[in-house]
Amino acid sequence: MSDISLLVLLPFLAATLAAGLPYRAAPLGILATVLNALLVLSLCIAILRSGPVVQPIGGWISPLGIAFVADGLAAVMLAMTALVAVAVSLQAATGSVRADFWSLWLATLGALNGLFLSSDLFNLYVAFEILGLAAVGLTALAGTPAALRAAFDYLTAGLVGSLLVLLGIALCYSVTGRVDLEAVAMLTQGGSGRIALALIVAGLVVKAALFPLHFWMPAAHSSATPAASALLSALVVKGALYLVLRLSLEGGAGAEFLRSVLAILGAGGMLWGAWNALRAERLKLLVAHSTVAQIGLIALAIGVAGDPLQTGLWQAAALLMLSHALAKAAMFLAVGRIADALGHDRISGLNRESLRPGPAEFAFAIAAISLIGLPPTAGFIGKWILIDGLIEAGAAHWVALILLGTALSAAYLVRVVSRCLRGGPHVAETARSLPWRTGDVVALGLATGALLLGLAAALPLTLLETSFA
Repeated sequence: MSDISLLVLLPFLAATLAAGLPYRAAPLGILATVLNALLVLSLCIAILRSGPVVQPIGGWISPLGIAFVADGLAAVMLAMTALVAVAVSLQAATGSVRADFWSLWLATLGALNGLFLSSDLFNLYVAFEILGLAAVGLTALAGTPAALRAAFDYLTAGLVGSLLVLLGIALCYSVTGRVDLEAVAMLTQGGSGRIALALIVAGLVVKAALFPLHFWMPAAHSSATPAASALLSALVVKGALYLVLRLSLEGGAGAEFLRSVLAILGAGGMLWGAWNALRAERLKLLVAHSTVAQIGLIALAIGVAGDPLQTGLWQAAALLMLSHALAKAAMFLAVGRIADALGHDRISGLNRESLRPGPAEFAFAIAAISLIGLPPTAGFIGKWILIDGLIEAGAAHWVALILLGTALSAAYLVRVVSRCLRGGPHVAETARSLPWRTGDVVALGLATGALLLGLAAALPLTLLETSFA
């Protein structure tokens, strides 16, 4: 693949066309996401054959210029985004989304691709700003008072996170005289550099909704439309988590202080999110709190990974991100269909008597298997790699916390699945059986993909190994 900048240009061009041609937005969106997936597939093949791909923008290399760099980690994130992009676009094209959904969604796709490919901290900041503003728009699309309040909170948190990141980048430049990712290793050597890195990571913690700075996220994800919720939970939060992982990798052994803090916050988020999911009364809010717990697990995996040159535990975090994206997108789409069928999303009213469980319920159950981490899912493979490495390192306390988080995940997800499968009176008189729609196929496809990805985990793991080839 000769020009990886197309992965950024194509979605932004499609977003512009969708804004100008609202009546053609849906076919434009589907075409753009399919072409994006083909470009990502070509890039992954090129990386497997020849190693990382580097493209200086305008012919200028760092530290004077900006380059797009596609290594194995970036390729896995791009592939994750492309898969969810095609699936959600197919669901949105047959659903009742507003025309402006497409311009916001395609801008989100372009920002994510730019984020995963950038090797310059300031360019990453610009991509984050576009991503954050588009995500706020997606949150507000539902138009309800709850959605508008959640969008305002999202915007406020995003601005705070952006300010911290920008201050960290400015201090990084004053300390090192450069802002490419190679400067990260230099930041770990001194006091001012550590402050700069801490500011950047603090801003990313806010944007990733990592405990205890997750206050804005459950309301935002639970108030948005099903398609927007799927994108926000499956993809948008991964941008911040990806950059935290990238900074950890670039920092090497010198970033141990950063990883220790991440591990502690991640453990707190994993347990707090699971506890609130267990107490949630609405299905969509349960899934949103589940995202807080899963973000905590991924942050914990990044934190305990150690020096990437000495251990491959960081690959578990990348695999967990991939698995979570597929399963959580499927889950939010399934929740939307369940609410349409029952007329509500109250967990107490999920019992079924006259209606048999539909495809949405089965999609939710399959996605739950992956999020819990049962075999043969990719979630299981990611947790296996993580726990195996921790046992080898003698870190029994982290293993115990991960197992406790897994047990809590099983408790709140089985609570939903069991109600969908057992008999009982309906709370809503409007409950009805819905005909199969594209959204059902998409949700089942994503959930099954998360389930089967564990059997094909060698492919993403092989890609990840090229990051340090």
